[in-house]
Amino acid sequence: MAHWELRPASAADIEAIAELRAVVMRPDLERLGRFDEQRVRQRLRDGFVPEYAWVIEVGGAFAGCVALRPAGDARWLEHFFVAPHLQGSGVGSGVLRELLERCDRDGLLVRLNVLQGSAARRLYERHGFTTESQDPIDVFMVRKPAYGVGDG
Repeated sequence: MAHWELRPASAADIEAIAELRAVVMRPDLERLGRFDEQRVRQRLRDGFVPEYAWVIEVGGAFAGCVALRPAGDARWLEHFFVAPHLQGSGVGSGVLRELLERCDRDGLLVRLNVLQGSAARRLYERHGFTTESQDPIDVFMVRKPAYGVGDG
């Protein structure tokens, strides 16, 4: 597995993350007939809150992004993108495992949505996410904490 690190995201990271989002999501969005060059980037810009996000770095270089947005007694896992050349290297699994351990310690549910047919769904299922609902475009998933506060 490639050695990775997380650093807090900042507003200065938005364009690099928007570009990575466009690259990573393009195949699934095209398959679903939903790819739009501008919209895929603008949706990131419109919904990105740096205070809840981290940049993934491998060897000191930008390699991806992930966010955990607070929502009541849960966190929304969002903007989780890993550079294509690092997919399958264990970076995504390592990052996800670390963030889920944090949520487990706090007894928090984690929610996310993934595009129908996306290979990322298998990653989420391996880490304990189950389908809560779905529509023709999105699958909404949830993961209960592995243990409650004080159990770990």
